[in-house]
Amino acid sequence: MPDLLWDDVKRFFDPDLMGSLPDVRVPDASVEDWQTVLDLVEARGWKCRYSEGETVLPVPRARAVLSRPRGAECPNLRVWPAAGVLAIFRFRDHDEIDFDVDLRELQGQERLDAFCGFLREIGRGLGKPVLMDPEGDHGHAVLGFEVGADRVVLLIQPPLR
Repeated sequence: MPDLLWDDVKRFFDPDLMGSLPDVRVPDASVEDWQTVLDLVEARGWKCRYSEGETVLPVPRARAVLSRPRGAECPNLRVWPAAGVLAIFRFRDHDEIDFDVDLRELQGQERLDAFCGFLREIGRGLGKPVLMDPEGDHGHAVLGFEVGADRVVLLIQPPLR
């Protein structure tokens, strides 16, 4: 049974309403949590690409990438947990794991299920919530993986049409 039903949540996946690149985050993270995510990407065999600017490099250890000098370009890790579903992790701070997804890619029940599965994998691996905020509205999560429920749940009611 799916975590969420497309007909119940499609308004949260409307790029015009939510912004096309909502912010997905794991608050209260650590360098070890970042490493857990990197290890999970490898263990699951998800296609990925790590880059610093235009330079593609092997995926480093979390401690190395998070200890780069101030002013250095923010590296990113592109992860494809399913065909046509891209998550872009940005290594800004050690205390919050954050990544973007493109809502234009997450349309329909099949893609929603893949996205929820990805959030579940990360949340279970970390034992922490994984929250999705509207683009540019940090701290106002609309849905996310809830540890106690062991599934992705709505955190607010969808907006009216």
